[in-house]
Amino acid sequence: MDELWRIVAELGLELHPDRIAAVATKIESAGSIERFASVKPAFGPNADKSMIGRLDAAWRDAKGVTPKELAAALRGASATASMQEGRSAVEMVWTGPSSGMVPVRHTEQVLCEVVDSARNRLFIVSFVAYEVGSIVRALQEATRRGVRVGVLLESSTERGGKVTVDSVKTMKAAVPSADVYVWHTGTRNEGVGATIGSVHAKCAVADGKLAFITSANLSTAAMERNMELGVLVRGGHLPDELHRHLEALVATETVDLV
Repeated sequence: MDELWRIVAELGLELHPDRIAAVATKIESAGSIERFASVKPAFGPNADKSMIGRLDAAWRDAKGVTPKELAAALRGASATASMQEGRSAVEMVWTGPSSGMVPVRHTEQVLCEVVDSARNRLFIVSFVAYEVGSIVRALQEATRRGVRVGVLLESSTERGGKVTVDSVKTMKAAVPSADVYVWHTGTRNEGVGATIGSVHAKCAVADGKLAFITSANLSTAAMERNMELGVLVRGGHLPDELHRHLEALVATETVDLV
């Protein structure tokens, strides 16, 4: 009987909840394992036929499991899979010397993964951006496939910011289709010696589903040589909240399109 529940769990992960609901209803109406052939069309044309065959065989071997019980198990497996999908998975990203205690992944590799995963929208925040050819190529490819790309950067000192390099100009030239933003705090125009804030956050978020929060700037040193720490978050509420927050900064004109 354990094999039957294993297959039920697999189906819960594999099939859309609507498909599982249709299959469960069909199993209930079939009345017995002997009429399982009438259930098969409910799985849809693209379902794994071998898995359906395994379910058929396992149900026949599991004496005493009624259609109502199997249908209930399928619905439970589907609901559990949906809940699990909504939860986040967090991975630590460490770039630098290895201790053998945690995996080491280049920040560049993880950031490219986030960019490449984007299908509709992508937002990146960094203090500076220069000499990151692989990231620029990934961003260019993202815009070619129709992704709306937003990049928030610190302004150069010539434009009232805190960095000598003009990352905004570099990014606009490298990825013309991207929307590049800067943050003008309320004190930036209050004269010499005034205290001003800076864009010190570093993150990337794709489609509100995958977020990378890191200590690394968009620079070759940060991507390849520095000791950097970050977290990659898949699913859950955090990527969505972060993406909506960044887009709200744009909508409220807290950050300005250059």
